[in-house]
Formats: sequence, C-alpha cells, structure tokens
Amino acid sequence: MLTLTRPEGSEPEDFHVSRRMLGGLFFAGYAAAAVSASAEPIHTDSQGLIEGVVQIPSFDRSIPGYIARPDAGGRFPVVLVISEVFGIHEYIRDTCRRLAKLGYVALAPDFFVRHGDPAPVVDFGEIRRIVGSTTDAETKGDVNAAIAWINRQKFADPKKKVITGFCWGGAVVWLSCERTREFKCGVAWYGRLARPADGQFLSEPDREWPLDLAGVLKCPVLGLYGGKDQGITAESIEEMRKILVRTQKVGSDIIVYPDSQHGFHADYRATYDPVAAADGWNRMLAYFAAYGVPPKRYRPR
Repeated sequence: MLTLTRPEGSEPEDFHVSRRMLGGLFFAGYAAAAVSASAEPIHTDSQGLIEGVVQIPSFDRSIPGYIARPDAGGRFPVVLVISEVFGIHEYIRDTCRRLAKLGYVALAPDFFVRHGDPAPVVDFGEIRRIVGSTTDAETKGDVNAAIAWINRQKFADPKKKVITGFCWGGAVVWLSCERTREFKCGVAWYGRLARPADGQFLSEPDREWPLDLAGVLKCPVLGLYGGKDQGITAESIEEMRKILVRTQKVGSDIIVYPDSQHGFHADYRATYDPVAAADGWNRMLAYFAAYGVPPKRYRPR
C-alpha cells in the first residue's frame, strides 16, 4: 500500500511497495496516491442535502467548489473546507456531507484547478508539480473569493463562518486566520507550520507559512497533530505554542496525539487512527460551538 507520511507528500523511502502495484487498488473517487488497499472509508449519503459543484468567481478566473448543505430553508453557518494535496476527492466531499448533515453549509474550493487535478494521480512527482505550481497568492485570492461568494448566498449566514483543513489545507487554515477576520475560528489538521528547508518542496521565499504570521493571528485556531508525523517537527509545534502565549492569542491551542501519524483523520489511508480521528472531530465541533458557530438544527424538506 502507498501511504502519505508527510504534509507535502511521501518520499520514496517511506514506501515498501512499488507505485505500479497500487494502480488498481484505489477506490473510485479517492486519492490514487494515498489510498490503502485495506481501507474502509466512511460513506455519508446525500439524503436531506443539496450537494454538487458550484463556480466561484476568483481574481483571475472561476474556480469550481464542492458544496453540501441542508435541504431546508433559512441561513446556515458555514464551514470552509480546505483539501489535502490531493484536491477535491471523495474523502473531502464526504467530509463536507458529514458537516452538512449536522447543519452546516460546507464548501470545498478547488485551489489546484489552474494546474491540474491531483486526485487521480499516483506519481507524487506530478502531484508536487500541481501543488507546487499553485502559488501562495493564488491560494490567498481563492480563499478571499470563496468568502465573498458564500457571503452572497441566501442559504448562508455570513456572520457565522469557520474554516478547517487537512494536510496542505491545515497550513492554509492557519494562514487564512492570520490574514482575515472573516472567520470566527479555525481548526487545522496536521498542517505544516514552518518553512521547509531551502530546496525542498514549497520552500520558495515568497510563500508564507503559519509561523511567519502567528503573531498577527486574527481569530483562535485549534491545531490537531500526530506525534509520529514525519514531516512536522515537535520543535515547530512548540515554537507555535510559544508565539501564541507570547502574543496572547487567547483560545488558540494545539493538541498532539502521540501515537498518531500524519493523516490520522483520513479514513481511506493506512495511517487512519479512528480513536484520534473521532476525538479530533468532536473537539473541532466543540471548538466551533465555543466560538459562536454551532450547527443549526433543521428539518429536511
């Protein structure tokens, strides 16, 4: 099986089988480069929901986004869902449906559309090309565009927005909460905090990282991390904690699951940790509620 062991994608030495062997193993709709042959992904149906693809006008073009929301009247609180390096594949869509079933509007923009679709790709070199070609400026612009789009929708409550994201998207959560006051809070799942070493993937000097802007964090963030993550160091987590304390970012916190690996919430991977995933999910929902964005009860049409 092929396992994503680092936030920017695994290295060849992390694997014990060839990429070729994986070709016929992944489940339809899941990320080809990370699915485990033995995985049993959670499946959330769309009954009682409105779901599908929408077009979000961004600064240079429209970008697609997957949305799931209750099929009911009124305005609902919003969760902006930021994907992993694999884009909008079935795990991200299912996560949106889970949130929608609870009573949220869940929107997952496709940040990589300008450069390709990483979901069906097995070769991490090609995934890195797609993700690495997606600039920090493009991502920032697309987050702002998604905010503007959702604020105009009659089914969304523009005053009740939160953000969550996984892997690559976890870093985007931190950055978005450092750059805008639009969110009440954020929950970042195993997102890289520190700039990679020179020459490594995504290390270009014009790309900002969460530790660069931690002192200007504009809303509380809960970070959820695995103690056995091979790409996110304990030192970077401790540095973030110190900055949060020093700059008095009240409410922000970081939880580390000592026996969990990178991607422990991703139920289609070998690194899935159901105990840590469930605890993190419950902590996320409680965090949203604590900052004024609980799910809205509704009756499906």
